[in-house]
Amino acid sequence: MPERRTVALVTLGCARNEVDSEELAGRLEADGWLLVDDAAEADVAVVNTCGFVEAAKKDSVDALLEANDLKGHGRTQAVVAVGCMAERYGKELADALPEADGVLGFDDYSDISDRLQTILSGGHHAPHLPRDRRKLLPISPAERQSAAEAVALPGHGAAETPAEPITDLPEGLAPASGPRTLRKRLDDNPVASVKLASGCDRRCSFCAIPAFRGSFISRRPSDVLHEAQWLAEQGVREVVLVSENNTSYGKDLGDIRLLETLLGEISAIEGVERVRVSYLQPAEMRPGLIDAMTGTTDVVPYFDLSFQHSAPAVLRRMRRFGSTDQFLDLLKTIRDRAPQAGARSNFIVGFPGETEADFAELERFVTHAGLDAIGVFGYSDEDGTEAATYDGKLSEDVIADRLNRLSRLAEEMTAQRAEQRVGTEVEVLIESIEDGVVEGRAAHQAPETDGLTTLTGVEDPQIGQFHRAKVVASEGVDLIAEALEPVRVRQAPGAGE
Repeated sequence: MPERRTVALVTLGCARNEVDSEELAGRLEADGWLLVDDAAEADVAVVNTCGFVEAAKKDSVDALLEANDLKGHGRTQAVVAVGCMAERYGKELADALPEADGVLGFDDYSDISDRLQTILSGGHHAPHLPRDRRKLLPISPAERQSAAEAVALPGHGAAETPAEPITDLPEGLAPASGPRTLRKRLDDNPVASVKLASGCDRRCSFCAIPAFRGSFISRRPSDVLHEAQWLAEQGVREVVLVSENNTSYGKDLGDIRLLETLLGEISAIEGVERVRVSYLQPAEMRPGLIDAMTGTTDVVPYFDLSFQHSAPAVLRRMRRFGSTDQFLDLLKTIRDRAPQAGARSNFIVGFPGETEADFAELERFVTHAGLDAIGVFGYSDEDGTEAATYDGKLSEDVIADRLNRLSRLAEEMTAQRAEQRVGTEVEVLIESIEDGVVEGRAAHQAPETDGLTTLTGVEDPQIGQFHRAKVVASEGVDLIAEALEPVRVRQAPGAGE
């Protein structure tokens, strides 16, 4: 019997990319590939790249070069780029980076096994010429669902349910009752993301994502629910809903309030103990959604709000809306309903035309917003964006100075917010136990981005357990909490069999 082909997936970037990697893993394993964790042990190393900002693109290139260095020293024979950077640049990336043996776009995902086999056999798959993916779907959101079957939408699954149940999949792959596209978990973390939608209809002047991710299109609620149920059966206790813009969910399905209903349905799934919503647009927040996120059982009051700035003049040049006072009012509305609600955001400093007065307005907002986590980025031109053509560009020194100033303020204010949680009770999901140190996250802490909570005094800790705990100290954005009692976790269907 011939030795199975091996493949390793290296994932960079956001949670959406992680979902895409698990789709690719599912497709490959279903076609006979053996998934391995270490790229040095793989025949093919597949790097799922990020193409959002310059730093992320550099990280992606570095990862491709690092994988290429394995060739000739071990098992690795080929390195392949997929993901946003590969989709965004296509042939240009292939020409600039000959170390990559293949550059595959989203349209290649459904045939990923054949593509890798061709490359591994010494063949050549021509990289695509990038195109504006917004043009692949109708302008009218109401007409998009009927056209979606012909468009590659990573993480969405097929448009139709299989006619016959799939019964011969390798263990651990999604069954027919689960996601419509095969998905293979790449870790055993009790947290996993589910895509609500893909693409974005907003036209922020600094952002290139809509051009290579396409227009906004929602997944059908039944597909989201099937996938969340399957994840619960795999031991997932927290489901994180992701997309480029969750507040638009349902607009192309005829009901912009669909998310409010869906949250209750996901939280009712056996085994799901926590539901988190990410990627919210402040200008699209509505009272009903705030009520659902603060009042639905097992949905955490966590608000990942994409403010980007707070000075009205800068926001207008960004093609966004709002002001410091409007944003503060939004946060007050949220905290009137849930005083301990978590809130995070990202900000761009040094945007073309940003004055010292504009920057001072942003500092005022950050000072009074009480955010739990803040990401700060210095502006840089992005290929193909409107902002890249703007006048009023600031010098690198000015951008660096403002980046440092706001970063220091953000660090101070988020540490202050964490300190305010000392003495409160939190519910912590345990995610790691190492050398006797038990770490997890409270409801206001999202995976990867918002800090951790260290639990003390836990008897027989287990990954995936929830514990009620009292916060006794803070270190920056991180908390230290004393365990009070475990929280009962509902048994997932099929668990323990």
